[in-house]
Amino acid sequence: MRIVALAGIELKYLVGRISEETQEYYVSNIYGIDRDSILFKLHHPDRDDILLVVSTAGVWITSVRIQQIAENRLVRRLRDSLLRMRLEKIEQPGLERLAYLTFGGFGKRFVLVGEFFGDGNIILCSETGKVLALQHSIDVRHRSLAVGSEYAAPPSAGRSALHMDIAGYMELKESPMACSRWLGRTLGLPRRYAEGIPRSAGIGPRTRGDTMDDAQIRALHGAADRIISDVISGNHSPVIMRDQAPEAAPVRLASENVEEVSDFMSGLDSVFTQNILERGRRTRSGQSLDQEARLEGVLAEQEKAVQTVQGRAEAIGRVADSMYAMLSSGILRLDAEEAAAALAANGASLVRDKGVPALSILDEKIKISLDAPLQSTASALYVESKRQAAAISSIQDMISKTQRKLEKAARTAQAQQGTVAAAEVRKRNWFERYRWFYTSDGALAVGGRDAPSNSAVVRKHMEAGDRVFHAEVYGSPFFILKGGGSSAAALEETAQATVCFSRVWREAMHGSGSYWVDPDQVKKSAPSGQYLPKGSFTIEGRRNFVRASSLKLCMGIMERDGDTLLVCGPPDAVAKHTRSYVTIEPGGSEASAAAKAVRRELLSMEVEGADLYNIDDYIRALPPGMSRIASRSHEA
Repeated sequence: MRIVALAGIELKYLVGRISEETQEYYVSNIYGIDRDSILFKLHHPDRDDILLVVSTAGVWITSVRIQQIAENRLVRRLRDSLLRMRLEKIEQPGLERLAYLTFGGFGKRFVLVGEFFGDGNIILCSETGKVLALQHSIDVRHRSLAVGSEYAAPPSAGRSALHMDIAGYMELKESPMACSRWLGRTLGLPRRYAEGIPRSAGIGPRTRGDTMDDAQIRALHGAADRIISDVISGNHSPVIMRDQAPEAAPVRLASENVEEVSDFMSGLDSVFTQNILERGRRTRSGQSLDQEARLEGVLAEQEKAVQTVQGRAEAIGRVADSMYAMLSSGILRLDAEEAAAALAANGASLVRDKGVPALSILDEKIKISLDAPLQSTASALYVESKRQAAAISSIQDMISKTQRKLEKAARTAQAQQGTVAAAEVRKRNWFERYRWFYTSDGALAVGGRDAPSNSAVVRKHMEAGDRVFHAEVYGSPFFILKGGGSSAAALEETAQATVCFSRVWREAMHGSGSYWVDPDQVKKSAPSGQYLPKGSFTIEGRRNFVRASSLKLCMGIMERDGDTLLVCGPPDAVAKHTRSYVTIEPGGSEASAAAKAVRRELLSMEVEGADLYNIDDYIRALPPGMSRIASRSHEA
């Protein structure tokens, strides 16, 4: 099932909306959804992450994270080129179903082209237009695309609906085509618009152009201008049309069975995501059904083999028995004329296999010696009959294994009807953009992750009455204890977090400490004639030093205002707000391995909410450097 592609006017609205919402965002990760769709995780130090889907059907912001359905071969190349790059701009040429996403940073620039017509395509180009990677190559009459070639846009689909005046519409009076077909061809509009615009003007979509008068043409022009303008400007009331396959539209286009949605982007996200999931379910189910069919074929062959081997063993045994009957009749040799009739009666014959005498029994040729006594030949045949019969047991074992595989494949096919899933992306609290925890007495402590977020914490969130923490270590975060806390414990816990989330953790420098000051002691600008790096501030006056009690942190899941939060902070603070947690200390494994170990421990303790966060979330919560699990605590 193919996703219904976007119209050019819809893409115009989406490009403008996405451009506005993604300003100053950079790419923090790239995931494959399926062969035709890629998910970009965009990050901003002060705003919520954005998930942007680039598909062969269109580009849109999504509120869900779809688990990978099938491998997308572009992902690795895109990660190599675009990770940590800033999304500088998104453009659409005219109303073409094309989008150019420009990424820049580190002295480089790349353009990701989305082509949303036909089978669609996703193409990564250099700044100069050289194709570096693409979904699939193209070699048709009017254009060729391959790795290493120069990117060339497809020919324009028609005249621009944005610049079509009444004189252009008057050309319809000379055409014998239905007005809807003329709109589709001339303006490159999809059927839902080509038919919806005439209906909105009170004209039948199949009305021939050469039968229309000037008033009808003007009405058609007015309806088209209004609908196109409303779609592009966002002045619309979006719906999901459910007459047949669900379609999202920014305006209602003569459909009776519609569902109103809050905005076109969310409606599009709902429909496109559902189509991707359904396609994934069909793909996986089809693969499982193919596996079932293959195993059923194997099982049939194995059962046939049992019958064949069993029939051969019995036949060889009957021939052996016949030799004793020959002896009682006075036949002493198998090459005697009388022996041929006795052998034929039991389905056997005397033949030569490469010059050596042999008995042909069914499809088996058993070599013999004509000079050997018939008793010896019969004995050899009995041995061969038993050997053949013994093979039946092995085949039956194989049949049992195949039957188990077949049962498993059937269960998998049934289960995979609903295994392709999408998780709703939860809206984060403002403090989750930074380091954070709640102290044991309930005060919120928030700290920077890097220079930009250090700057944001102090400049945007520092208020009178707070306590500002810092350590005299290069790369130390600034932590703010909101409201100053109400106990010595809160000060000690925030001091410990400031130390642990600094270079001290990476270097395992035990015995370190930090200090706190009041907000009015923090100067956001450098003294005259001096320079402050981004994320740095001048501290004036007395500093209140607090030694970190230990280099240990805890990770767990806490409940706050009905929300489930993954927290990493000082042991006493985390223990106060969680029932189960994992204690970590410096050393051991890199962040990814440590994050997997922590998540695995929380899941093994059946901590509610631990599965809501992926490995990236756990990595983000960990301090910089290597970590290892020191202990775990579980309260049933």
